[in-house]
Amino acid sequence: MNRRQFISTLSALILSMTAASGGHAAGIGIPGFDEAASAGVPVLVHVTATWCETCQAQKPVVAKLVGKGDFASMKKFDVDFDTQKNVLRQLRVQSQSTMVLFKNGKEIDRSVGVTDPAEIKAFLRKAL
Repeated sequence: MNRRQFISTLSALILSMTAASGGHAAGIGIPGFDEAASAGVPVLVHVTATWCETCQAQKPVVAKLVGKGDFASMKKFDVDFDTQKNVLRQLRVQSQSTMVLFKNGKEIDRSVGVTDPAEIKAFLRKAL
């Protein structure tokens, strides 16, 4: 099994485990997250690290989209991969450059390592 297949299979497994538990992510330790999730707005949790080149490529793309145009109502929360280990455990995130997407307080999808602007836009659109 190649790396891409492994990551895809692992992501699907994690997503199905989250869905089986109701998918609710309340109380994950991100200030403002619970309020945004309960308000029903789309939420993006972006796990980054200062040393991560992929994360640095993702940041301007996400910043250009979130809070503007079609994504005006979307809230974004950044999680630091090196210092917020409790949040990573609760979200079951194992690598930086992970984006976790929520709709109505439930995780609906996640993406790891994607930097292509069109792919990120299509990913975020899933929460609208």
